[in-house]
Amino acid sequence: METKENIIINNKPCFLYETENPTSILIQAIDEHDLEVLDSEVDKIRELSNEEFILLAFLVDNWNDDLSPWAAPAVFGNENFGGKAHKTLEYVESDLLPYLKEKYGSDKKLYIGGYSLSALFALWASYNTDIFDGVVAASPSIWFPGFIKYARENDIKVNKIYLSLGNKEEKTKNKIMATVGDNIREYYDMLREDSTNNVILEWSEGNHFIDSDMRTAKGFAWIMS
Repeated sequence: METKENIIINNKPCFLYETENPTSILIQAIDEHDLEVLDSEVDKIRELSNEEFILLAFLVDNWNDDLSPWAAPAVFGNENFGGKAHKTLEYVESDLLPYLKEKYGSDKKLYIGGYSLSALFALWASYNTDIFDGVVAASPSIWFPGFIKYARENDIKVNKIYLSLGNKEEKTKNKIMATVGDNIREYYDMLREDSTNNVILEWSEGNHFIDSDMRTAKGFAWIMS
């Protein structure tokens, strides 16, 4: 049995899914497109996993601003990146976690994950707090300027990490976004340098704009296993 609630936490729309006797809490930043396939994602997590879980997804106000770790110029279209990820992480720690702790206690595994720029945010957040037990980065925007350098110079605070990428994502005419394949290979190798890390890189069929629900669900199923 699964329940679903639409709630508001500190003025942000949130979507809470709960299965029976959950042992893990999954947190995910989403946009309107993710919201359209969120029910499907939850169904796929259940299909792929034997674990019981809570998923709390929260709707961000501005995708490029709220999930980018620092300011950067636009790489497609004309919308720059505002670099407000620190405020979003503050919301997770100061608003979402107290709500979850009060409702469910503090004995559950806590994982953060996402798709695309939300996945990059999840990775970045895992360098900036030790509250998570693992991170899911499905098709992360790891082309983001400066992220690989940042990862080289800082220590990730989780040791269970799921990475995935579509096998056609690097085949784009956009020179910055075309670095995504080389960057994720380098990042995967970097994480594996620490023998305490349990890290996987999974390749999916297709480009960036398909199967976001399945790709994210695969990550959450793996991270709970």
